[in-house]
Amino acid sequence: MPFADACHLVHAVMAVRPDILAHAGAARNLEHGLLRLRDGMRTHVWHVGSQRLDLSAVVADYDARSRAEGLHALNDWDGVADRMNDDTIAVDVLEFVVRQRGQDAADPVALAVLLDYYLFYLLALLSLRAWDGGDAESDLGRIDVLLAELQGPAGSGQRFADDAEATALIATAHYELDERGYAILLDRVQSLGPVRRTRTALQHCAAMGSHLRFGFEATYARDTIKMRNDNVADYPWLCFAVAGAADEYVRLSEAGQFGHGREVVVEALLNGLTPDARAFVGAPFATLVPHEAERSRARELLLAHRAQLREEFEAFRPTSQRYSPLSFFFNFSHNVVKGTIVDGLLRSDPWPVTLTDLFTSFPHDPDVSASRTALATVLMGYARSSPQTIRGTLMPVIVYDPATGRESFGNTMRKFME
Repeated sequence: MPFADACHLVHAVMAVRPDILAHAGAARNLEHGLLRLRDGMRTHVWHVGSQRLDLSAVVADYDARSRAEGLHALNDWDGVADRMNDDTIAVDVLEFVVRQRGQDAADPVALAVLLDYYLFYLLALLSLRAWDGGDAESDLGRIDVLLAELQGPAGSGQRFADDAEATALIATAHYELDERGYAILLDRVQSLGPVRRTRTALQHCAAMGSHLRFGFEATYARDTIKMRNDNVADYPWLCFAVAGAADEYVRLSEAGQFGHGREVVVEALLNGLTPDARAFVGAPFATLVPHEAERSRARELLLAHRAQLREEFEAFRPTSQRYSPLSFFFNFSHNVVKGTIVDGLLRSDPWPVTLTDLFTSFPHDPDVSASRTALATVLMGYARSSPQTIRGTLMPVIVYDPATGRESFGNTMRKFME
């Protein structure tokens, strides 16, 4: 099915959300309301009065194409069973809510959030296929429009991501047994125009920064060599992100542009450097040999502007008084989103914070900062209550800790200035 037609079908389901939710909300309790939603979420077929909206063929086609490349946008990996889950991520969360709150009254907020969560993952799947029709810029623009409608006044109030680039990031931000899909997607992203390419780079500076900082501390026991050798899929994305942020920093510097836009780039660039600053100011290494031209370009730009960057980086030293993405560590971005959704569902109160919001300290508003800190702290609480075994030790997979953030900042500055 052509991409525009697939988007039209998803939009058609969005348009009848009130009718779908009215039917689910008429159930005798929340469990039965959720099971009414589950039928449509599993089959991708929605019956609204005499209208039948059938997304099953397009979802099956787009999902099969993504799986053939090694990417599972809709399903998560079960690390205990060592296999991909049969149900989609949205259905997995729905089943969890049934177990936790099934006997409650049919909650319109929970029903609406879960329907939107399902629709968001359809957009996530579409975001990976935006290159298939030959006009990725236009088709990613369609995702932006649908995302804005999903999270607009007619939606549940739950926000997921700010743009198509963040949506694609979430679609790929979990464990994949076959990692070649990441390289395929990176090649496609490199073909985008400068605005979308830069937007992708800045967000991946934050995502890879938090992900690899977690790995550095938890998985690799602060052994950078082990981290480099074990992340052959992540380091090319980190290299793309750091090089893209450095390119944008230089462009703004040469244009004499200061202010908010420049500060956003500086913060993202710092975040991208925190896992392994020496990777981009030091000598070549095996993991990035195929990307040495890009790494060398980043190194040249960083060294040429090192003194100025050092001064500008200082503004983003983590403190306990303001939210900092440098203090946020996690295994996978998708788990951050899932945890946010689950907490909102359990409390029947969606968080007005997207993953994109957690990737930056801007705007420097006390209330905004407090909200992000509160969410990151809540997510850490869940992670501590359900730790995973890493190197034989139980560890939380989401951490927000300004003290560790400050230590990471200091280590990064030392390596950056060597």
